[in-house]
Order: sequence, then C-alpha cells, then structure tokens
Amino acid sequence: MRGATRRRVLLAGAAGVVLGARDVCAAQFISVLTGGTGGVYYPLGVAMAQLFNNDIAGAKATAQVTKGSVENLTLLQQGKGELAFSLGDSLLLGFKGDEEAGFKQPLTKLRGVAAIYPNYIQVVASRESGIESLADLKDKRLSVGAPKSGTELNARAILGAAGMTYDDLGRVEYLPFAESVELMKNRQLDATLQSAGLGVASIRDLAAGVAITVVAVPKELVEKVGAPYVPAVVPAGTYSGQDRDVPTATVQNYLVTHAGVTDDLVYAMTKAVFEHLDALAVAHVAAKEITLANALAGMPVPEHPGAARYLKERGVG
Repeated sequence: MRGATRRRVLLAGAAGVVLGARDVCAAQFISVLTGGTGGVYYPLGVAMAQLFNNDIAGAKATAQVTKGSVENLTLLQQGKGELAFSLGDSLLLGFKGDEEAGFKQPLTKLRGVAAIYPNYIQVVASRESGIESLADLKDKRLSVGAPKSGTELNARAILGAAGMTYDDLGRVEYLPFAESVELMKNRQLDATLQSAGLGVASIRDLAAGVAITVVAVPKELVEKVGAPYVPAVVPAGTYSGQDRDVPTATVQNYLVTHAGVTDDLVYAMTKAVFEHLDALAVAHVAAKEITLANALAGMPVPEHPGAARYLKERGVG
C-alpha cells in the first residue's frame, strides 16, 4: 500500500514537472489584424509581427489580411486576435454599437493601445476621366473600399458633406485598394477613394502607370463633417505627376486590443512598437508620424492596463 502510494506521488510529481515545462515553453500566439495587402496596415502589421517574434519570449506572431477596421474590431470582440489596426471613427462607432456602421451591438471588450499615424482621405481619379472636384464624381465609377470598412465609412462621410450619396454615382464598387487600382488601370473605374497613410503603395502603383488627379477635399467641407475628421494636405510630389499640394482630411489610426489579452502581453507589444519606430518607418513611411507623445491622442475607448503601464513609465498619460 505504501509502495502504491509512493508511486502515485512520484507520478503526480513527474506530471507536475511535465506540465510546468509545457507551461514555460508554451508559445504565445499573437494575431495582428491588418487590412488589404495594398494598404498601409498590412506592411506595418508584418513589421510588428516580426518585432514581437524577436522581442517577446515564446511569441509566434503573424499578420492577418482582413477587410480593415470594422472586421478587425468585430474579430477582437470575439477574441480572434490580439492586436488590430483601426480608424478612429470606426473604433468609436464600434464601441458604441452603431448598426449603420456595421456593428450590431456595442463592442465593449475593445481596449486601446495607442494612437499611431493619421489616415489621409485620398480621392484619386484617372486624368482622362475629367474628374477635378468631388462634384465631378457624379455619374462616374468610384470604388469606396471594402463594404463597411473604415474606408467605406469615410467615403460616406465625405460624399455626404459634398451633398452626394452613392445613388448620385454612375457605379459604386466595394473593393480593396489593390483591386481598385487594377480596375482603374483597365479603364473599368474612373476614381478610387482610399483612406490610408501618405504614399500608400496602391496609389503609387497606379500613378506609375496612369496619369492621375488627386481630388481636393476642401477645408470647409472637412469642417462640415467635424470630428474626428481634421483638415490636412497631401503634399506635392507624394505621387508621380502630383505637382501641387492638395487639401484633404485626416482621421487618426489606432492600435487596439481586447480586455481578454493579458496585461503583460499588451505591455510587451506596446514596448516593442515604441522602441522600434525606426524599423516600422522602414516598413512604411507612414510610421514616421507615430510618436510617443501622441500615443493617447483622442483615444475613443478605455486604455488597456498593459499599454497604460508602459506609457506611464515613459511619462505619457
């Protein structure tokens, strides 16, 4: 009896050692929810995943292609991702549960990590289309981004402020950036509205082969839309053939997580991002606008405790 008891104790101890080793060596899977491959979210998400794999012990991070902000936030609410990119207006509408924006119920599990770079609302037309203003889009063929994406929400807001709806257009396509550009190259679209960082790859690709016009979004129209839209400028030379500054609007982008992600992991991800901004800027020029000082700018949802801890250590918040 004593021998049997001793064997059980030894077996239990051995199991504990095995479980302990498995726990220590357990991989920390991190899914970074991005957007389409032709935008800015994806290359930055790939770069962040690489940083996490290098800096966070046991991390197995990957960047996931998605339809953008609305899908990313919905996936986070479901616990299907650890970090995501989102436009500020989408983030606010998701937390509130705006059904018209694609959120059937409030996404109460969303937690903020940091403000990153602003998205520029970039309306680009082929020069041969003759489109030179927002009013000229009437009866033309326009791509407004994936359905219910952050870009598409931006399109509705900008067109609405200009006194237009989708019914005023000749045809509306709901396509990711790269696919929109391919249709423009083939003369199947007249224009595309893309909400992204300056120098986005899709528009650079388009401008390399097609004469383009970057269409102005006037300051007074941006002010009519109101927060979180802010007047801005696409500087001359951002794209091939763009020889003048063009007024437009920006909307802040955010990194977002959910309440179920541990404080330690969010702390580690936040630290990796802000301590390697140079590497992110190599991945895409838009990252040059990410600063620690603005990390909490306009945050529309509660901050995750892990991110808040890192930012407080760095004197922010």
